Amino acid sequence: MIKSKDGENEAIQEAAKFMLIAARTAPKTAGVDDIITSIVYGPEKDLIADKMEEIGVERGLKGFKRDAMNLRDSEAVILIGVRGGKSVGLNCGSCGFETCREFDEHDRGPGRDFSGPTCVFKALDLGIALGSAVKTASTLNVDNRIMYRVGTAAVKLGMLPEASVILGVPVSALGKSIYFDRST
Repeated sequence: MIKSKDGENEAIQEAAKFMLIAARTAPKTAGVDDIITSIVYGPEKDLIADKMEEIGVERGLKGFKRDAMNLRDSEAVILIGVRGGKSVGLNCGSCGFETCREFDEHDRGPGRDFSGPTCVFKALDLGIALGSAVKTASTLNVDNRIMYRVGTAAVKLGMLPEASVILGVPVSALGKSIYFDRST
C-alpha cells in the first residue's frame, strides 16, 4: 500500500523531472541552449531557505522570510538558470553595448543578486524555459510559483555556478496552494 503523502511526494519528484525536460526542450534563441537546471530537496532545499532568511534580515525585507517559509513547506524546488554572459551575435544593443563583441569582452562581476550584464535574448530564453516548466507542473496539478528570492539565495550559495541568473520554482501538493493568498 502506498499512503497518500508518500505517493504525493514521489509524484512531485517525478513531476519535477518532467519540469526539467520542459525547460530543456523549450525553444532557445538561435538554437543555442544555455539553460542550466537542477532539482533541490531535503537539507539542501532548507539551506536555500536559511540563506533567504539571512538576506531578508540583511536587507530588512519581509518577503524573503515569507518566501523562505513557502520553500520550507515545499517538497522540492527546481532551479533554472541561464548563462547570460554569452551573446547571440545580433548586435541589437539591448545590453547597453554597441556590439555583441563589446558585450562579450566586458568584465563580469557579481552584482547584488546576479552577475551581468545579461544578453536580453538569454534572459528571454530563461523566461521561456521557466514558462515551459511551470506549465508542465500546472498540467500535472502540482502547485508552484516562480520565485526571484529563491534564485538570489541559490546564487549566494554557489548553486549552478555557471548561471549568471537563477530563478527558483518551489513545488508542492497540499489541500490548498501555499504560494498564493500568502501573508505579507
